[in-house]
Amino acid sequence: MEHRQLGRSGLMVSRLGLGTMTWGEGTDPAEAARQLTAFVAAGGTLVDTADVYCDGLGEQILGSLLGTVVDRDELVLATKAGLTPHGYDSSRRHLLGALDRSLDRLGVDHVDLWQVNAYDPATPYEETLAALDEAIASGRTRYVGVSNYGGWQLATAATWQRAWPGRCPIVANQVEYSLLQRDPEREVLPAALSSGCSVLAWSPLGRGVLTGKYRNSIPIDSRAARDRLEHFVAPYLGEQSARIVESVATAAEGLGTTALAVALAWVRDQPGVAAPLVGARTTTQLKAALAADELTLPDEIRDALDDVSDVL
Repeated sequence: MEHRQLGRSGLMVSRLGLGTMTWGEGTDPAEAARQLTAFVAAGGTLVDTADVYCDGLGEQILGSLLGTVVDRDELVLATKAGLTPHGYDSSRRHLLGALDRSLDRLGVDHVDLWQVNAYDPATPYEETLAALDEAIASGRTRYVGVSNYGGWQLATAATWQRAWPGRCPIVANQVEYSLLQRDPEREVLPAALSSGCSVLAWSPLGRGVLTGKYRNSIPIDSRAARDRLEHFVAPYLGEQSARIVESVATAAEGLGTTALAVALAWVRDQPGVAAPLVGARTTTQLKAALAADELTLPDEIRDALDDVSDVL
């Protein structure tokens, strides 16, 4: 698998990342071990988790696999902090405390990439960014990034960090980006490119809709069939989304591949994107995503998908 530079840093990451949001809920430790094994065997390195995934169980499962299933140094280990059961909290107190707890669950003394999970309007951004500087200075992380930051939020943070020697640069912004969610093209991607950051794309398959599994019905084992997750998928089950999904399916048929591969390749090769993050419930699903690494979309297919999904 090809590796790419993350932002203007020297950190290289696989151009497909493994998301772990399902680990501990839908993906048990044994299945997580099989996923991680398959991912590393395919050349993957970037594994992303967060302190809120299954209330920390996701990190705990990942930590249990380090040194047993894979060597810790084989991975670019990324986690996040800044969300609580009550909302956002990017204060220095919460962030650094959350990082210490993440390291404990993961069983490591540092992560490679630590990200603020969301913009917190109640905390001055200079306080949040000072916590990132402290995390690097203390050796608890090697690089820092943000997640779900809007364009102006990313530009402000990145500019603040560049304004004074010794501050750690923001190397990545993790946002939702897919053929069904192209809002980042308005401001986030331009801000990232201008600021020397990369984009890590979460839900690159449109919350599963771009795989085509919802074309005719809602599978009983899908997220859309679960009361707790139905609202997550519902925004992408409308008529406009259906037209995009059909176009992806048509492209896949013409290329002799899967809709999943087409949708993933489109995101992966967008300017400014370092890696889409794929969160699979099963190893079979993950292997289907890994197979997409071999696909490069012809220009005419990419242009057609750009046109049909351009709803900006």
